[in-house]
Amino acid sequence: MTADDIATTGEIARLARGTLLPSFPGASAPRWVLDELEAGLGGVTLFALTGNVPSPESLAALTAQMRKAGDPFVTIDEEGGDVTRLGGHATGSPYPGNAALGAVDDPELTRRVYRSLGAELAEVGVNLNFAPSVDVNTADDNPVIGTRSFGADPELVARHAAAAVTGTQEAGVAACCKHFPGHGATVEDSHLGVPIVDAGLELLDRRELVPFRAAIAAGTRAVMTGHLNLPAITGGVPATLSRAAITGLLREHLGYEGVIVTDALDMQGASGAIGIPEASVRSLIAGADLLCLGPNEHAETLRATLDAIEEAVRTGRLPAARLHDAAERTRRLRAWLAGSSPAAVDRAAGLEGARRAVRVTGALPGWNGAPLVVEAEATGNIAVGPTPWGLHPWAPDAVRAAGAPGEAEGVLERARGRGLVVVLRDAHRHAAQRALTNALLTARPDTVVVEMGLPVWRPGAAVYLATYGAAAANAQAAAEFLGLC
Repeated sequence: MTADDIATTGEIARLARGTLLPSFPGASAPRWVLDELEAGLGGVTLFALTGNVPSPESLAALTAQMRKAGDPFVTIDEEGGDVTRLGGHATGSPYPGNAALGAVDDPELTRRVYRSLGAELAEVGVNLNFAPSVDVNTADDNPVIGTRSFGADPELVARHAAAAVTGTQEAGVAACCKHFPGHGATVEDSHLGVPIVDAGLELLDRRELVPFRAAIAAGTRAVMTGHLNLPAITGGVPATLSRAAITGLLREHLGYEGVIVTDALDMQGASGAIGIPEASVRSLIAGADLLCLGPNEHAETLRATLDAIEEAVRTGRLPAARLHDAAERTRRLRAWLAGSSPAAVDRAAGLEGARRAVRVTGALPGWNGAPLVVEAEATGNIAVGPTPWGLHPWAPDAVRAAGAPGEAEGVLERARGRGLVVVLRDAHRHAAQRALTNALLTARPDTVVVEMGLPVWRPGAAVYLATYGAAAANAQAAAEFLGLC
């Protein structure tokens, strides 16, 4: 069948729709989404901040509504830990994130946590989870990965990547490992630009690609590309738009045959200079099968992207065979999903993991009553969003501190006659947190320091506690150790 024949039958439009994962606001699918699903839309991506997930019950109703119109991939970013959408965006996740699981280094526990997380997603109708993150976090100042990574050792990340994939897919949900070929060695956020990974094939093979190989061997059903510039591989083109990265590195070098999904194409690293429709065409040419458009990309973006893909096929720029190839891969994924079985939710695994991840230096001082808890302000990142964190659920009079000059004096006055706990999050990335902590320790050497991000910066505290994450499970584990609950 020629491209012209396909065009006359309308097959281009259906094949193009099958590659797209738009989003929409609210807890009910709008008419245009249902119409597009009936016409062959690949699926949707759900986001907490756009109101898609007000509650698990509402989400289950939403996914059931969409399945009456088609057979969509219902996708979400549910990593557990700091990046959570399934209710945890309001309360914090009951599951620790990857850094905590890597600190424990028990792959069977990681498998249990991800199986339970997958079971919760399956219960509400989500069938493709954009997790786990298998980035090897070798850059301490990484602004977007951090505790989302299992660690800095490729072999450790690899064994937990395999366990996470296995657990997720035992629950009947497809895992999607990210961010290929690896976002851990960067100090830029691909939401805001194009990070550079200065690594050739030899270094990639012994660092970034090790976990992806393990995930592929474990049978991951999907891999997500990152908007990363690897000059030695892609020649300045983001990996998401690079045939050398997707087809050459992932398909041919690693031998991966499953579905390839793009990270959100609204991110500056992918479409900042060319727009989402053009980025979509280039991603398909490069070898991607499903295109995540982004949280604010709705009907207008969908239609513009469809037009761009159809035009690229008609002009011969995008071979129709490439769309057929994508359709076959997504067909096989749907067939796997149809034959999968559910698993049981096991939230006890989450709290067990958080408790086992806690690392403590020193012994708690003898407090007379409850200590004053001071939580230092910490900017998050776009991937994490405004998820609640800290110990205030167990410390009703906890105070927030910005680390402004002179602020320590007020804290010390409030803590007179009481124990003092200062709670940090990635203090190595926040000078104000470090300044506040040092001022408190100078006056009160018995101050207990709790780090809920990566424990890179360690002050000279008598007692230092690291949780390796700021999920609700991590917070509870810390509160238990401190005697707050």
